[in-house]
Amino acid sequence: MAKLTPPLPRHPAVSLAQAELTALQSFLRELLLAAGPRTLAHFRRPIEVVDKRAGNGGYDPVTEADREAEHVIRELIRARHPEHGAYGEEHGFEPGNSGLTWVIDPIDGTRAFITGQLHWGILIGLYDGEKVVLGGMHQPFTGELFIGGPSGASLEQAGMRTRLRTRECASLDQAVLCCTTPDMFEAPDEQRAFTRLEQRVRLRRFGGDCYSYCMLAHGLVDLVVESDLAPYDVHGLIPVVEGAGGLFTDWQGNPAVDGGRVVVAGDARLHAAALAVLNA
Repeated sequence: MAKLTPPLPRHPAVSLAQAELTALQSFLRELLLAAGPRTLAHFRRPIEVVDKRAGNGGYDPVTEADREAEHVIRELIRARHPEHGAYGEEHGFEPGNSGLTWVIDPIDGTRAFITGQLHWGILIGLYDGEKVVLGGMHQPFTGELFIGGPSGASLEQAGMRTRLRTRECASLDQAVLCCTTPDMFEAPDEQRAFTRLEQRVRLRRFGGDCYSYCMLAHGLVDLVVESDLAPYDVHGLIPVVEGAGGLFTDWQGNPAVDGGRVVVAGDARLHAAALAVLNA
């Protein structure tokens, strides 16, 4: 079942000077870190889980941790940048008047979160009306903070900052492919396309959610292929992947700012090969 989300506003990109980008990247880091304690307060503890799709097929869990984390992020945005919009998974779209919108997934990987596993994270991206200019993922349990933008992508952990670069991988038969679950390919043509692709790669891994994209930026994964994604599923990750040298598109090779079906690769040659198989 496709996710029902309001469309993002489309308008000419907001022009940002380098000093503004630097300040906003620092604010992005602050937002990600501020939400961490709210998620950790509930992690690996008893928590009520609500199914947002109850009665409509499928399963889409949400918890109080999701709502609390998004509330913290929105309150900081209102306090520091009331002119900015906010678009989040749990509390919808609040437009601003600056042309800039923060796109929020307070816990990407809620299924992992409620089962005590580590493949979840807080995602935030900054959208300028055309593209995502800054983005990041924070995993507060491990202390990892991934940040990406025009100047590149990096990982901060334990007081160390590491520059991220994707690795070279030109051919599918040498590639590590990740996908959160093959169940996300609901249409028969999508299922057949993904099956063709997964039969060509060296290794498949499932269940990674946002973590797989960050590991691709880290040079440990080569390819992520998914479907049925919302804007808040991808905006925090696009700048991390692209800042590390990767490609993040839809299945036709176009920008994936709206989510949907995505092909993410660390090497342009592998990206082209994956597109060819998916569209065969």
